[in-house]
Amino acid sequence: MVLVTGTDTGVGKTIATAAMAAAAQAAGLRVAVIKPGQTGTLTGEPTDVEVITRLAGPATVRTLAEYPEPLAPLAAAKVAELPPLDLFDVVDAIRAEAEKHDLVLVEGAGGLLVPMGLRPSGEAWTFADLATTLGANMIVVARAGLGTLNHTALTMEALHRRGVPARVIIGAWPADPELVHWSNLSELVPHLVGALPSGAGSMDPGVFRRSAPGWLTPALHGVLDNWRVWAEEAGY
Repeated sequence: MVLVTGTDTGVGKTIATAAMAAAAQAAGLRVAVIKPGQTGTLTGEPTDVEVITRLAGPATVRTLAEYPEPLAPLAAAKVAELPPLDLFDVVDAIRAEAEKHDLVLVEGAGGLLVPMGLRPSGEAWTFADLATTLGANMIVVARAGLGTLNHTALTMEALHRRGVPARVIIGAWPADPELVHWSNLSELVPHLVGALPSGAGSMDPGVFRRSAPGWLTPALHGVLDNWRVWAEEAGY
């Protein structure tokens, strides 16, 4: 199983999750995607699992809890007076899908330490806590532009201190990258296992599924095996 977090909200976690699902399915794996807590359902925007279903069509897609307000899951549950996510209910649901699939992708909400729900003790738990409880690897989706090195380093350090193996995907590589993007890329390459083009989420699903393996390295069932060649093809 692989958990997907981000350096912040809006960095491209959902599209990256869809790309990983598409690449894994292209490699012949049976894939499940789980969203423990979906917030902001009253906005009328497509939910994350709806976006992933449209783009990648995994074998199984599940949302464990939905909350109306666009807040962190625990805060959204409190505002709506709905039951918060129980850590061990989430763990059980993920492990149940892992028994039936080759790969389970679990998409978080916001960043790594956003409060997701409550433990039976009443203590809040985060996506980092979920990773340590499951013993799972983590993918950190990061921005390409200014500020990403600090945000990514903070997230990676928090995971390292918890003993959680983690790698990085750039959530949206610009069509016309500037010096700051190339500079950041060179710094991130040691941790990098993917880079999605900006606007990937608006692609035709068929094009998205055919293209996804080219955005990811073999570690994520992709075919991108040389960042220097990739950079040359990207016009560096």
